[in-house]
Parts: sequence; C-alpha cells; structure tokens
Amino acid sequence: MRVSNRRNLLRAGLAAAAISVAFAGPVSTVSAADAVTIRFASDLTGPPHPAAISKEYFKELIEKRLPGSKVQTYYAGALYNIPEAMEAMTEGNLEMAWGQFGKSAQVEPYMSVVVGPMNLSTPGAINSIGDFETVKMLRERLEKLHDIMTLGYGHMSMFMGAGSGNRLLSPDDFAGKKIRSMGPAENAALGAWGANPTTMAFGDVPPALQTGVIDGLLTSLGGFNATKDQAPFFTVAGINGIVGDYYWIGASSKWWNSLSAETQKIIGDTVKNDIMPFEKQMNWCNDKRMLDLYQTSDPSKPGIYIANDAEKKALADKLGNATVDWLKKNTPDDAHEWIGKFKMEAKAAVAANPMGSDPLEKTDCAALQPWFSKYSKIDKAAEKKRGAAARGAK
Repeated sequence: MRVSNRRNLLRAGLAAAAISVAFAGPVSTVSAADAVTIRFASDLTGPPHPAAISKEYFKELIEKRLPGSKVQTYYAGALYNIPEAMEAMTEGNLEMAWGQFGKSAQVEPYMSVVVGPMNLSTPGAINSIGDFETVKMLRERLEKLHDIMTLGYGHMSMFMGAGSGNRLLSPDDFAGKKIRSMGPAENAALGAWGANPTTMAFGDVPPALQTGVIDGLLTSLGGFNATKDQAPFFTVAGINGIVGDYYWIGASSKWWNSLSAETQKIIGDTVKNDIMPFEKQMNWCNDKRMLDLYQTSDPSKPGIYIANDAEKKALADKLGNATVDWLKKNTPDDAHEWIGKFKMEAKAAVAANPMGSDPLEKTDCAALQPWFSKYSKIDKAAEKKRGAAARGAK
C-alpha cells in the first residue's frame, strides 16, 4: 500500500511539473552565445494600441525564452516606415517588421492584390487569410525577391472605419474631404466616394487633423481611440465595410539564416503560437470595449456609428469596381489573375465562416483585462462612464 501511495504521489508530482512547464512556455536550450538583438519596426501607434501591446508581449516572451536577448520595439515609423523597413530587411539592416499589405505595395506591387473594402466580412474569413493561395503566393514573393521571411498574419480592428469632425456616412459626406488612407490602394475607394485621399503614416495623423491638413482618416477602432479628440465621429459599415487592414509579421532572411535552428524555432513558435492568437484576441476585445464606451445609434452625435444595410449599400454601389480597376492599373499584368482569385477566395471564406462560427468571437475578454489595465487609457474612461451612470441611477 505504501509503495502504491508513493507511486501515486510520484505520478502526481510529475503531472504537476509537466503542467508547470507547459504554462511557463517552451524551455530554451540555447546558450548565452545565442542571445539576439531584435529591432522590431512598425507603422502603428504604440500601446494602448492592441497590436502594439502584442509587440510588447513578444518582447517579454523572447527575452525570457532566449536569455540575454534584447527586443527593441518601434512605433509610428519611429525607426522605419513599412517600405523603408522592407528595404532594410532585404539589406540585412533590420531584423523584424510588423508590415501592412497596402503599404508594402510600394516595394512589392503584388501586395496590393489583397487590398480593398467589402471582401473579408466575417471574423473567420479574416482569420483564414494565411491559408489563401493568394497569400501563399505573396509569401513566396517576399522570400524569393526581397529576402523577407513571413512568420505570421494578423489584422487590425474588425471594424475599420472613417473618422472625422463630422459624420462620414454617405458618399455625399465624403465629397471634397481630405481623408488619410493607409496606402495607395485604399485611395481608390475614397476617390470613388468623392474624397481627396492622401496616404499618411499614422504618426503624422493627429497633428494633421489638429491643423486642418486633413479632414478625416481611415483607421481602426484603436486608431479612433488615439484620435477621437480631433475626429470624434467614427463610422463603420460592418466588418471591413469601409476598408480592410491585414498585416504580415516578417523577418530579414539574412538575419534569420544567421540564427541557430533552435533559436529560429523559438522565435517562429512564439510568433505563431503566442503572438498571433493573442494579437487577434486583443483586437477583438478592444473592439468590444470601444463599442461599449463610444457606440451611438444616432449618426448626428459623436461616437462610433455602425451603418445600416441601406447605408452600406449606398457606399457599395458608389464604390463599384473602383478598387479592382485601380489594382489592375497599378500592378503588373501577370498579377491581375491574382486580384480575381483573391476576390473568389474571400467570398468562399465568408461563406465557410459565417458570423458566430469563429472561436475568436467566443473570446473571454475578462481574461485579457490585466493587459488593458496595464496599458490602456480606456479603463479610465470606462471608470468615469460607470461612475456617471451610477450617479445618474441614484
């Protein structure tokens, strides 16, 4: 009996140890000589932007899993904008970047083929983009032509939209307005709606709004949070109804190939298994938090307004084929088949992943609260709103 008890205790101890190791993440077998320094560039704004929090999480994990390593995170083009970052990675002068498809097209024109509104209109469709043949082709081009390894795919807010000092809802509202876009391909939609589009890095947006250089912007709900004082009216037309915003996370092949196989595995697994799921959950929960705080059902009032079906149709009708026509005009002839293929893949992905079917939509946002509490100013606004509601109830 005593032997049996000891065996049971031993088994329990081993099980507990295994669970402890699992929660601690992979155990590094690299030596101090394998420590890395990673400069991680991006064009998005810093925390509390959910993708930026994800970059800080990457820094935390890599510095833990690769002892002696240092991850330097850069935001809002502080080190390089996206085209500059791509060129630096090709030359081996930058380790990693959080790239955006539309902005990447300035260096690799084919990257434009996945750009445009009203394509991936469900969470499941967006999350499946890495499996598209179109995106696999782009991954191969980045590696073969630009020496850039793609490690994962992410997205910004599901509710990308248009912000301004007044409501941008109908094509008439856009007419004549100077609107910031993320890249040249997005300019086609803005132009179709009558706006005067300008491509601008996000770091330049707040002062441009403040001084009247631009009248509004296309951005995510995270971007709205950073500019809501200058552009308090924010409009979305369903998921990716006004603009889509998809991201690739990549590394310089020249740098990557200098790493040991074990170091490559640790960095690659961290991006794939930790950072990408976390980034998507953070974006999803940030959207919910922003909507809880700022959604309005009255388009004449400041806040986040979600267009109804008739309002979305008016934008779609005015858009027509403007984005596809622009893409075909501004990409090589042999890229045109991929424009159509992406549209077909997007339509199939939406049909295969209807609203409510993706695990992302069941995310327990309460579990992510510590991250928002650590970085986000939203919590202060939420606390103030709850306090006002409580006072009003008395």
